[in-house]
Amino acid sequence: MLTTDTILATLLYAGIGILIFIVSFVLVDRLTPGELWREIIERQNNAVAILAGAVAIGISTIIAAAVHG
Repeated sequence: MLTTDTILATLLYAGIGILIFIVSFVLVDRLTPGELWREIIERQNNAVAILAGAVAIGISTIIAAAVHG
Protein backbone atom coordinates (compact mmCIF):
# COMPACT_ATOMS: atom_id res chain seq x y z
CA MET A 1 0.00 0.00 0.00
CA LEU A 2 1.26 3.45 -0.85
CA THR A 3 1.82 5.69 2.10
CA THR A 4 2.76 9.33 2.24
CA ASP A 5 6.31 8.38 3.22
CA THR A 6 6.67 6.12 0.19
CA ILE A 7 5.42 8.78 -2.20
CA LEU A 8 7.69 11.45 -0.69
CA ALA A 9 10.71 9.13 -0.83
CA THR A 10 9.95 8.31 -4.47
CA LEU A 11 9.68 11.99 -5.38
CA LEU A 12 12.88 12.77 -3.48
CA TYR A 13 14.86 10.02 -5.24
CA ALA A 14 13.44 11.06 -8.61
CA GLY A 15 14.37 14.69 -7.99
CA ILE A 16 17.89 13.80 -6.88
CA GLY A 17 18.31 11.51 -9.90
CA ILE A 18 17.18 14.21 -12.33
CA LEU A 19 19.45 16.77 -10.68
CA ILE A 20 22.47 14.44 -10.86
CA PHE A 21 21.65 13.66 -14.50
CA ILE A 22 21.52 17.33 -15.47
CA VAL A 23 24.75 18.18 -13.64
CA SER A 24 26.62 15.23 -15.12
CA PHE A 25 25.36 15.89 -18.65
CA VAL A 26 26.41 19.54 -18.41
CA LEU A 27 29.81 18.36 -17.18
CA VAL A 28 30.16 16.03 -20.18
CA ASP A 29 29.11 18.91 -22.46
CA ARG A 30 31.83 21.12 -20.96
CA LEU A 31 34.50 18.41 -21.26
CA THR A 32 33.87 17.68 -24.93
CA PRO A 33 35.69 19.86 -27.45
CA GLY A 34 33.49 22.35 -29.27
CA GLU A 35 29.88 23.12 -28.54
CA LEU A 36 27.78 19.98 -28.35
CA TRP A 37 24.37 21.53 -29.02
CA ARG A 38 25.62 23.69 -31.89
CA GLU A 39 27.01 20.58 -33.59
CA ILE A 40 23.70 18.75 -33.16
CA ILE A 41 21.26 21.54 -34.01
CA GLU A 42 23.01 23.78 -36.54
CA ARG A 43 25.37 21.39 -38.28
CA GLN A 44 23.06 18.34 -38.08
CA ASN A 45 25.95 16.13 -36.92
CA ASN A 46 24.39 12.68 -36.42
CA ALA A 47 27.52 11.21 -34.86
CA VAL A 48 27.52 13.81 -32.08
CA ALA A 49 23.78 13.27 -31.53
CA ILE A 50 24.34 9.51 -31.18
CA LEU A 51 27.20 10.17 -28.77
CA ALA A 52 25.04 12.51 -26.68
CA GLY A 53 22.24 9.93 -26.60
CA ALA A 54 24.63 7.17 -25.56
CA VAL A 55 26.04 9.36 -22.80
CA ALA A 56 22.51 10.15 -21.58
CA ILE A 57 21.57 6.45 -21.51
CA GLY A 58 24.82 5.58 -19.72
CA ILE A 59 24.37 8.26 -17.07
CA SER A 60 20.73 7.26 -16.57
CA THR A 61 21.69 3.61 -16.12
CA ILE A 62 24.31 4.47 -13.51
CA ILE A 63 21.89 6.71 -11.60
CA ALA A 64 19.13 4.09 -11.71
CA ALA A 65 21.49 1.41 -10.40
CA ALA A 66 22.68 3.70 -7.61
CA VAL A 67 19.14 4.60 -6.55
CA HIS A 68 17.92 1.02 -6.76
CA GLY A 69 20.74 -0.23 -4.58
